[in-house]
Amino acid sequence: MNQHRSSVITENRKAIFDYEIIEEFEAGIIVSGSETKSVRLGQVNLKWSYITTHSGRPILVGCHISEYKNTTGKVSDPKRERTILLSKKEILRLDQKIKENGATIVPISIYTKGNLFKIRIALAKWRKRWEKKQVL
Repeated sequence: MNQHRSSVITENRKAIFDYEIIEEFEAGIIVSGSETKSVRLGQVNLKWSYITTHSGRPILVGCHISEYKNTTGKVSDPKRERTILLSKKEILRLDQKIKENGATIVPISIYTKGNLFKIRIALAKWRKRWEKKQVL
């Protein structure tokens, strides 16, 4: 029996503090070549990143993945936009919730599940200053 082990690589604590989480989703994330090794080493920063949709596809914007120092191939932009993998049903549902509630989609964490990278994303609403104080 093959069990999938998962371990958290990075968390977006800023998003958890700044936003009220309404609903969470698990999604895949596409990383290329040398980015894979950087992610495994934990050289990822989700602070100030968010997820938007371009022509029906969810895109991670503002995530910084440092370049792997021992790479010999083409070096990609550390802040480039990355595709998020969700089912069409989930994408339509998220779009509907955003239009209804004025919410946004933020990444919460990146982790491994087996040998795949997964990203935990959340439908969230911005907290007011006094709500943040109550959280503290």
